This record gives sequence, structure tokens and C-alpha cells, in this order.
Amino acid sequence: MNLNNKSWKTTGAGIAAILVAVGAAIKALTDGDDATNIDIGALVAAVIAGVGLLCARDNDKSSKDIAAK
Repeated sequence: MNLNNKSWKTTGAGIAAILVAVGAAIKALTDGDDATNIDIGALVAAVIAGVGLLCARDNDKSSKDIAAK
């Protein structure tokens, strides 16, 4: 796999968005405070945004660079 032709910036941002969202949900579940609830809407929105970033292409990559067909 040639990482020079991949959209590493948007992929990294997508992975980070998903990890932060899931991490916040896990923290809310395990913090020991019964009053803390998971914000399902924010969790879903952040995961969807992360998936969108995983599918996106960096601005400096052309379709030819990444062999898009």
C-alpha cells in the first residue's frame, strides 16, 4: 500500500473524530456517576462525520493521484 497516494489528512481526522466520540461515550458509561448520560445525538453525529472524513479525499490529491475510477 502506497501511503503517499492516500488521503492521510482526512483519514486521520476521521479516525480521530470517531475515537473521540466513542471515548466520550465510554467515559460517560464508566465514570461512576449515575447522573451522567451519553449524548446519543452527538455520538451519532460525530461518528457520521468521521465516516464522511474517511471517505473524503484531501484537497491536494487529484482523482488520478489516488487512482479513482
